[in-house]
Amino acid sequence: MQHTASPTRVFLADDSALSRRRVAEMLTAQGMVIAGQADTPEAATSNILESRPDVVVLDVQFVKGTGMQVLQAVHKAAPHIPFIILSNHAEPAYRARYLAAGAACFLDKHAEFYQLAGQVKAVAGLTHYRPVGQSVSFS
Repeated sequence: MQHTASPTRVFLADDSALSRRRVAEMLTAQGMVIAGQADTPEAATSNILESRPDVVVLDVQFVKGTGMQVLQAVHKAAPHIPFIILSNHAEPAYRARYLAAGAACFLDKHAEFYQLAGQVKAVAGLTHYRPVGQSVSFS
């Protein structure tokens, strides 16, 4: 009897419907499942904690808040859920801040968008997620 692995479940948190749609299309084409989506920090936090995805893809800036609010709230309640930051705000200060707060990796939406599927697979493949202070960098 063959056992097949469950598809990676990914939650998308971004206030841009276009960005969420592009990411969802790319990830589902790679066999992943979108576990949920949200366009505000509050909705993202509650829906992530409810759905318990394998990986969260999170934007830095929302119209009504920041991705840091989501990252900190979820890590407090469920530190095992890894985050990949995907943002237009890819300046070194943002990267350093989110990685120090526990994000697994940080990608620029423009320059590194097509690395996302590989990064999701790599992060989901970690048997023990490494929280704050032990950031994982995938190249």
